[in-house]
Amino acid sequence: MTRNPYDFFRGRELTLNDHLAIDRTVLSNERTLLAYGRTALAMLIIGGSCIKFFDSVWMQALGVPFVAGGVVVMGWGWRRYERTRRFLAAALQHQTGSPEHPLKEKASRSSPAPADQATPARSEESSAH
Repeated sequence: MTRNPYDFFRGRELTLNDHLAIDRTVLSNERTLLAYGRTALAMLIIGGSCIKFFDSVWMQALGVPFVAGGVVVMGWGWRRYERTRRFLAAALQHQTGSPEHPLKEKASRSSPAPADQATPARSEESSAH
């Protein structure tokens, strides 16, 4: 089993800086997944174009590895994303009792702000005029 790089957070009282560092890691993990997705999509488009639009056998033979490579790249990116997400969830589970980020839980449990509730009423009044 691979060593969890977020074991550093286990058993510690997390400060705001620690929470923000976890947030940055979550966001960078999502950006990395999107980069893998863009690369895989580009490879699929190149491979599909080679297969569909060129009659030459060597161009079609070039397209097949691009399509296969696009599928492999997306699978690799998803695997990497899930691994990092599990590492972070394990560190948070031990510290907070939940694999979700504590600030995320508070935001979902809290009621909407009064300004949010007043917005639809104003829009109804303005649409009546």
